[in-house]
Formats: sequence, structure tokens, C-alpha cells
Amino acid sequence: MTDTLLKSTAMNILRENLGIVETERFIALILKEPFDYTQWRMENLRDDMSVDELSAIAMEHWNNNALSEFGVSQVADKERSYSEATDSEDSV
Repeated sequence: MTDTLLKSTAMNILRENLGIVETERFIALILKEPFDYTQWRMENLRDDMSVDELSAIAMEHWNNNALSEFGVSQVADKERSYSEATDSEDSV
């Protein structure tokens, strides 16, 4: 698998399972806080963990860290923009 195909496949999986906003949040967290993925996975993920469980962990981390950094109004603005975008996509 090429790097381009791997990135494209991973982005599609994230969007399908987490949605656009949560995917963006996940990417922002990865870029903001470089870490050793292998160590993190061994410490935090189980082989039987569902996407919903993983999403809940990611959202908890986001709520505990990003709200204080970005401010509640900016997060609400992002969520509102996402909601408006998906509403307009549905009507097309």
C-alpha cells in the first residue's frame, strides 16, 4: 500500500467512524502533542476496544484539554459551523 493510499484510507475510516469534527479534533491532538504511538497504544488500547470506546476516550481528552486552550466560544463556533455544513450538504 502506498503512503497516499494509506493516508486516504485512514482518513476515510476516521471520518466514517468519528465524523468530520471529531476527526479534525483527533488530528489536531496528534499534531499538537507529539507522542510515541506504540507506547500509547500498549498503555491505552485493548484489542477488543470498539470505535465508540476509543471515541469516548478521545472526546474526554478533548473536553479536558481543548476547551481551556481554545475557549468554549471557539469550540461552539466550530460545532455550529460543522452543523451548518452538514445541514447544507443534506439539502443538496
